[in-house]
Amino acid sequence: MANHSATKKDARQAAKRRERNKYYGKTTRNAIRELRALKGKEMGEKFPEVASMIDKLAKRGTIHKNKAANLKSKLARKVNAAK
Repeated sequence: MANHSATKKDARQAAKRRERNKYYGKTTRNAIRELRALKGKEMGEKFPEVASMIDKLAKRGTIHKNKAANLKSKLARKVNAAK
C-alpha cells in the first residue's frame, strides 16, 4: 500500500477512473448489443447515438481509437445491409 499522501490520492483517483471507465464501457457494449438486435429503420435511427458513445470512449482513452473505428465500421455495414 502507498505510504505518501500523494500516492494514496493517486490510488483513489485511479479507482474512481476505473469504475467510471467500466460503467461507460459496459453501457456502450449493451447499446451495441441492443443495436444489433434491432431491425431495419430502427437500426438506422439508433446508430448515430451508439457511434457517438463509441467515439466518447475513444476520446477518453477507455478504448483505442482503432478499436472504435473497427466497431463503428462493422456496425455501419450491418446497418446498411439491414436497410
